[in-house]
Amino acid sequence: MNRIERRFRDLRKHDKKAFIVFITAGYPNLAVTEKLILEFTRIGVDIIELGVPFTDPLADGAVIQEASGQALKNKVHLVDILRLVKRSRRFSDTPICLMTYYNPVFCFGEARFAREAKKSGVDGVIIPDLPPEEARTLVKYANKAKLDVICFISPTSTRERIKSIVKAARGFIYYVSLTGVTGARKNLPPDLAANLKKIKRYTSKPVCVGFGVSGPFQVKQIQKFADGVIVGSAIVKKIKENKGRPDLIKRVSSFVKSLMKV
Repeated sequence: MNRIERRFRDLRKHDKKAFIVFITAGYPNLAVTEKLILEFTRIGVDIIELGVPFTDPLADGAVIQEASGQALKNKVHLVDILRLVKRSRRFSDTPICLMTYYNPVFCFGEARFAREAKKSGVDGVIIPDLPPEEARTLVKYANKAKLDVICFISPTSTRERIKSIVKAARGFIYYVSLTGVTGARKNLPPDLAANLKKIKRYTSKPVCVGFGVSGPFQVKQIQKFADGVIVGSAIVKKIKENKGRPDLIKRVSSFVKSLMKV
């Protein structure tokens, strides 16, 4: 049982839902990312997603694209992020996932990636541009390393597609709440609850909702139907707003706590 499975087991035991944060690794720099991992661990975030910066982040909106671009200017690469996770494991046992595009994994080497990610303390990997049909080799190496490859389901997924994905899913299922890219939205999609109920007819695995979540009300609404909620762009935006301030960590932490306490 890895950290992700253990975390969801413990949450279910206490009738709680997962609160998952996304930040771009290396934005505004790796030192801040490391401090944020420590802070998120301290305040009780359930899972941390670290975005691997990439030149063509097709699933990401403007906020995360900008953060990714700045991290690349800082010359942050996959190997640096793996080293960061390894350092973080000295003070954090919080499950950590990498959210990356396939190109960095392909260039690194699938077998090497799975092996080194697990060795560094990574628990799961999320790859938006790698559909399950094309992920078989990576999944083979990941399963050997006991690294969860987390799959997506979207509002346009057919019943047959849902059945196929839940069968392959490890860790948790990432439900993309809307058609489009990441970014905070004011309103949740009207079909969210119905789509989640449809997915849950075919699986008992945790289903977590991301894309477009920006405030406490949305978090509360999602947690009524899902096993967890993922917030990314709103947190990255808060980092941007406080970039260069000595109290950046405190301000970002206060924002995250406001989302968690609903």
